[in-house]
Amino acid sequence: MTEIRSEIARKNDRCRGSFLGCKVLLTSMVAGHEDLAKILQAVREYSSFNEDNDPYGEHDFGEFMVNFSHYFWKIDYFDDEYKFYEEDGNRVLTIGRADEY
Repeated sequence: MTEIRSEIARKNDRCRGSFLGCKVLLTSMVAGHEDLAKILQAVREYSSFNEDNDPYGEHDFGEFMVNFSHYFWKIDYFDDEYKFYEEDGNRVLTIGRADEY
């Protein structure tokens, strides 16, 4: 199980760090935000994983601050039609403000 989670974490880190290998969705409060470049950079550079915020070691969620506003990113997995959950499936990275969640 550890090897599987390590592989999932590696794929998630690639998705989050480069925005490759996944679809990226921005919530409405992020998409047109004047700090969009800073928000995207914070997602790419995120590395604050620990047992409290990443209990399964998959690197699929993070929270961060940019200019005193609280943001999050999360990765979900979908089947090939992006309709249903599929374990370690196609990745969708969502980036939003915490108050939108």
